[in-house]
Amino acid sequence: MNFGFLTPVSDAVLAHKELLSQQAIGRKIKVHSNQHGIPELDDVKIAIIGVLENRNDINYIGAELNFDNVRTALYTLFPGNWNTTIADLGDIKPGETVEDTYFAIRTAINVLVEKNIIPIILGGSQDLTYSNYRAYDNLMPMVNIVSVDTNFDLGDANLPIKNNSYVGKIIVEEPYNLFNYSTIGYQTYFNSQEEIDLMGKLYFEAYRLGEVSSNINMVEPLMRDAHIVSVDMKSVRSSEVSGNQKFSPNGFSGKEICAITRYAGISNKVSSFGIYEYHKSKNDQATSMLMAQMIWYFVEGVNCRVKDDSFANENNYQKFNVLIEEDELIFYKSLKTGRWWIEIPFLPDVNNKLKKHTLLPCMHVDYVDATKGNIPERWYKAFRKNSF
Repeated sequence: MNFGFLTPVSDAVLAHKELLSQQAIGRKIKVHSNQHGIPELDDVKIAIIGVLENRNDINYIGAELNFDNVRTALYTLFPGNWNTTIADLGDIKPGETVEDTYFAIRTAINVLVEKNIIPIILGGSQDLTYSNYRAYDNLMPMVNIVSVDTNFDLGDANLPIKNNSYVGKIIVEEPYNLFNYSTIGYQTYFNSQEEIDLMGKLYFEAYRLGEVSSNINMVEPLMRDAHIVSVDMKSVRSSEVSGNQKFSPNGFSGKEICAITRYAGISNKVSSFGIYEYHKSKNDQATSMLMAQMIWYFVEGVNCRVKDDSFANENNYQKFNVLIEEDELIFYKSLKTGRWWIEIPFLPDVNNKLKKHTLLPCMHVDYVDATKGNIPERWYKAFRKNSF
């Protein structure tokens, strides 16, 4: 496996690693080092890759990145009751052009996902999500992306890609593999009304910060249907992070963002996970520790995954039929986990790529609302999307 574009974890981090308790994550993780090279990946389930690229940040002023502080914080933590082997593959340095960096990211993620290894990408500007998405071009016909962000990042697809406009490129550029794009935690005053309206016209999902904070459990079914999860650190309120990272007084708390990343880990579909918009500073202990804990909770979630979305055996689920006027809604409840799905009618003459999207994750409250005559909004949007 040729990962020649990956540079080893720094000697400073490795020296710190040797001082840790034998029970710490840093003593259990496989690490790409100058001395030993890239570790064997045969038994690895999760691989960490730093991407030192931020030239497409609209506020780029030449600042360089490294993730030494994040790694040091992560290595210091203690693992849970995990049976997952983790590797730290080091960093992708900026290529001669940003497109060169994108190519390296696509290559690395494509190889890892094909080997059923979940990459955790540390960035760098969030436009790197675009190259993450393009890594799936030959892996699956349709892809769902969940972005935890204050902004939709739709932008003008006719302009060069930036960290505030990468989603527009994903939507309009071939091959058209995007099925659904969801934003969790957007703040209205950071988004134009035109972008808010466009999200609705495209039947994409958008959930405001207050809506999510008041019911964090609503994130779980959204993550359950995601393949790619992209977290913008600007979605975290400024009181939770260090000086250079501060963006807005409103945002998710540390507890909330860790709950969100754990939901991402629990999802059986999530096969790549990224944390972006890290801004390094001399005293960034709070940001580094928060990112380390976000990674910890994602790994914890992966270790709690339960295969409960196979409905071939009737002994594994309960089925509920709900009549609403002329429509019949069909719900499924897993007997293993108690999680719920709602069936989306498959239209055989429309968009044959969507056969895998006939079951939509939902919550028990959606079933309760349906029994009261209310069609769940997620069902409506998914049905409309299937109709085109």
